[in-house]
Amino acid sequence: MASRTQSNERKARIDEMRRAEQARERRNRIITISVSAVVVVGLVGFGAFILNKESNKKDQQQAAAKAPVKGEKSWDAKKLSRNHVTEAVTYPMTPPVGGDHNQVWMNCQGDVYENPVPDVNAVHSLEHGAVWVTYNDKAADADVKTLSAKVKKTPYSLMSPVKEQSGAIMLSAWGKQLSVDSAADPRVDQFFTKYVQGAQTPEPGAACTGGTGAQ
Repeated sequence: MASRTQSNERKARIDEMRRAEQARERRNRIITISVSAVVVVGLVGFGAFILNKESNKKDQQQAAAKAPVKGEKSWDAKKLSRNHVTEAVTYPMTPPVGGDHNQVWMNCQGDVYENPVPDVNAVHSLEHGAVWVTYNDKAADADVKTLSAKVKKTPYSLMSPVKEQSGAIMLSAWGKQLSVDSAADPRVDQFFTKYVQGAQTPEPGAACTGGTGAQ
């Protein structure tokens, strides 16, 4: 009789342990599903945030590309000659923004030149859609350093000193030019956004490597 009672108690304990184990498994499944759901929702939300951020950035860039750059000077791009010449060219503006030029372009794949470069080669780079950043002795060293870093990470841009220019810092594209006093001027980014391979480019997609002035 005692043996039967002990057997029943042991069976009851085993059944209780099984029920407890099953309850733990159910709780674990619920926790796992809940955590997974939270992670999925978080990832979806983060993805939506990134997409929205990128969309806003693209919208801002498109808006900047359409808006006029305040204070820029413009020349009729179609009236700027594009002949290849071997002799020096006297340009009506400094730095030049277009006109006859050498058949070889200055490398403009984010190239920063410490010394002046030939106008006739740089103009050819503008024809390919490059933005040319120039500066003189009036420019602050910090601004030159900042602009140098920007150019180095921007394909279809180049930078060099032009002592004779009127402004401390000047940005030139084919038929376009802007003078600023500081690298922090928001028009610098706008000029890059609008004119690096912009609509003014006579030869969009033409190379900015394989020219002259390899660093």
